[in-house]
Amino acid sequence: MVELEIQDGLAVVTIDRPHARNALDPATMGELEKALDAAEGAAALALTGSGDRAFVSGGDLKELAKLRTEAEAGRMALRMRALCDRIAAFPGPVVAALNGSALGGGAEVAVAADIRVAADDVRIGFNQTALAIVPAWGGAERLARLVGPGRALLLAATGRVLGAAEAQQAGLVDVVLPRAGFDGGWRELARRLATRQAREIKMLTTRARTPEEAAAAFARLWVAEEHWEAAEKVMSRGR
Repeated sequence: MVELEIQDGLAVVTIDRPHARNALDPATMGELEKALDAAEGAAALALTGSGDRAFVSGGDLKELAKLRTEAEAGRMALRMRALCDRIAAFPGPVVAALNGSALGGGAEVAVAADIRVAADDVRIGFNQTALAIVPAWGGAERLARLVGPGRALLLAATGRVLGAAEAQQAGLVDVVLPRAGFDGGWRELARRLATRQAREIKMLTTRARTPEEAAAAFARLWVAEEHWEAAEKVMSRGR
């Protein structure tokens, strides 16, 4: 089951399969696709899981074990790669709120986001090697961009699982919050990113832009009513 809530420009997608540690089966992949369709137009997107044990624990092996041919396995991999690509290409900022561990395919979903916020007791790792397979949902490439090719190779080839603090040091996690205040903390951060300016900044930081395109983004915001209201508040404080 995948839940979607949209409020004040923030779309929150929750993978709600606690009995399966929020693992993804074909039906859940279909629900995730529909949730992303419905989230289009939101200023920012957040992805999380239900409970406190798992963000996403990867693919649901009980269901995916039915895939016995190379063609079937390839189609599933491409389907999830396309979903992760959609998450990465979302126009506004995307936050992965790691409420629990993100392992295997779950780590691949996490690195499709722009920002990863983790509770201080979670773990994250590309441990597909434990199943004698490799990341296939775009996670290996994205991991390399985050931590560098050498460290990505080391992590994915050994299947090493990192705690939240170590993952933050490695550049795999951006923000670590205490478990007690985790839900409120990541939601507050995500709400702060649900703005026009954050959307423009994402485009400037994630894609190559010419000086003219950067200036045009600035100019669009400069003439907006929101800018002048904020500017008036700043100027009034200096009077």
